[in-house]
Amino acid sequence: MVSRGSWRRPPLFGRVRHVHMVGIGGIGMSSIAEVLLLRGFRVTGSDLKRSEITERLERLGAVVYEGHCPEHVGTADVVVYSSAVRPQENPETLEALRRRIPLIPRAEMLGELMRMKFGIGVAGTHGKTTTTSMVGLVVSEGGFDPTIIVGGKVAAFESNAVAGEGDIIVIEADEYDRTFLRLTPTLAVVTSIEPEHLDIYQDLDDLKAAFRQFASSIPFFGAAILCLDDPNVQALVGELDRRVRTYGLARQAEIRAENVQFEGFGAQFEVLLQGKPLGVVQLQVPGMHNVRNALAAVAVGLELEIPFESIQRGLARFTGVRRRFERLGEVHGILVIDDYAHHPTEIRVTLEAATIAMPERRLVAVFQPHLYSRTRDFQEDFARSFVDADVLVVTEVYGAREEPIPGITGEHIARLAQRFGHRNVHYVPDRRKIPGYLLEHVLQPGDAVLFMGAGDIWRAARELLDYLQLTEVLPHASS
Repeated sequence: MVSRGSWRRPPLFGRVRHVHMVGIGGIGMSSIAEVLLLRGFRVTGSDLKRSEITERLERLGAVVYEGHCPEHVGTADVVVYSSAVRPQENPETLEALRRRIPLIPRAEMLGELMRMKFGIGVAGTHGKTTTTSMVGLVVSEGGFDPTIIVGGKVAAFESNAVAGEGDIIVIEADEYDRTFLRLTPTLAVVTSIEPEHLDIYQDLDDLKAAFRQFASSIPFFGAAILCLDDPNVQALVGELDRRVRTYGLARQAEIRAENVQFEGFGAQFEVLLQGKPLGVVQLQVPGMHNVRNALAAVAVGLELEIPFESIQRGLARFTGVRRRFERLGEVHGILVIDDYAHHPTEIRVTLEAATIAMPERRLVAVFQPHLYSRTRDFQEDFARSFVDADVLVVTEVYGAREEPIPGITGEHIARLAQRFGHRNVHYVPDRRKIPGYLLEHVLQPGDAVLFMGAGDIWRAARELLDYLQLTEVLPHASS
């Protein structure tokens, strides 16, 4: 008989030791792979091509194959596939089916990881990557040593995943493909709800219903943490039969910010809990949207009874996420910034933050539309979202998984922007020609160039830096 105090836990995932991951190079799959590697699992995987992400996983001990073939499955106990993989067509997933090896989507693996711990899920059309990162840092400062899985590389821990030893897991809960409905969080954060992924959801009502289901999935002892500033999130408050905590700038928010001040690339604000001042939070990132993101992290911290001083330290540590207003460098007085913004609202708030942080600079926005369906659905909103940019450069649509839609092009967005009053619009169809075009026709000393999009526009940002470093004298643009 086992004596009291000598108990032990069963192994994570029972007898599973070898996990094979198809599409391991994606940002979502790689974070799971990293956690599994740090937990001692044998991890193999495959992707169409090697990348910085796969190289990092190999350094951590993963075996990564380039391309897909049945032999890669090897002795795997389970095969996990990404949302970009079609399991009925991929040779590795077909091999798993043939050999009756358990075959699961990424979302199910994420759900199983959360089920083993006290889960915090952060969902929302916008802000979930940054908010998840902030929550992770606050929970870490609170002494919980959490596991953290984020959809972006976080500067504070130089990765998109942390495998903590504690009993809390913080996960970015993605609504794409209804992935977040596989999660079972104890605390469910919802930052915003806007029309998005309309190739997956029938309409806004369908999307709102999915978020309602996510927020309702918490146990009776959990809590939904909702942004009261967003009308669609606000509507959830009266629809849930679980405990709700609200945050935002609205006066009715339980946890809110006052006396918000911006200075350069930072912000500070006072936090009030039900009208009572708790103290001042300092951020190293700009924009009112980041104030709201930080308030969500404050709300999670208070729910976990983390001392406010620890919450302050956690938020002060946050210096950003890769491709979220990421300052790549400054050459010849030209600052190059890379951002993942690919929705009209994200573009608007990013440009607003840029104008607040850099009022003295001319702002050049370089935009690559992402997905033909999204560009079609939000074409007028995209065209209207660049009013805070002094110059707009649009390149061709990054189609990713989609086939072209007649009439839906980057040039169409550029023309719409002109029609809606933008006075300085350029169309450069070939993304590879953007750096040279900017140098020859657009850039002036003192400019800030903000590259935006979810495709491969980041390559142009880094190429521009290389061009600038090789240029001794910057041509004076006439525009």
